[in-house]
Amino acid sequence: MIVIVDERELVTEGYSSMFNREGVASAGFAPDEFEEWVSSAADDDLRSVRAFLIGDSCESSVSPRQIRDRTGAPVIALSEQPSLENTLRLFEAGVDDVVRKPVHIRELLARITAIRRRAHEDTEFTEIGALRIFMDGRDPEVNGEPLPLPRRERRILEYLAANRGRRVTKTQVFNAIYGIFDEEVEENVVESHISKLRKKLREKLGHDPIDSKRFLGYRLVA
Repeated sequence: MIVIVDERELVTEGYSSMFNREGVASAGFAPDEFEEWVSSAADDDLRSVRAFLIGDSCESSVSPRQIRDRTGAPVIALSEQPSLENTLRLFEAGVDDVVRKPVHIRELLARITAIRRRAHEDTEFTEIGALRIFMDGRDPEVNGEPLPLPRRERRILEYLAANRGRRVTKTQVFNAIYGIFDEEVEENVVESHISKLRKKLREKLGHDPIDSKRFLGYRLVA
């Protein structure tokens, strides 16, 4: 999930709409709402956040270091002031990157992936036998051949790969893929997506690489 912070609702809703078209969950906050949430949110909720995008209007009210106290997710400033002084000030405040607007949503996703990769939280891809799972939105490959997947199924597979070696619950998958504030979708939709994903992987690989245990969740296995 991507968190966008800006005092203008039009901005947060605009970015949320663009992320949604890429199959990426997001949530928008006004600065005062965000400060309260980030200081009190459960650890599991914060672990579902892939990155924070902070608008220019939030400089005085949102502290990147406060975010860093709770999570290691990248903090990216969206700047509308193309000046060296403003860019340096944002870096001094503790952000990981400064991006000048307008910017394509796919560039933001690429920058987020690059920052997380440098922090060793993401790798460029994960290989499990004949299956190669990319972390930048590309379809996975089986024996070098692309396996086209719907966006939600691809994001679930990426999330499982990013947590390889750990079992993740249905709630954690839902929060990462749909966002923790999506009340229009039932959490059980995860089971349907994973069922379809497992069927496709089983057909291509000859086995099911997703291990599931009731009440414990899912994990990728070799």
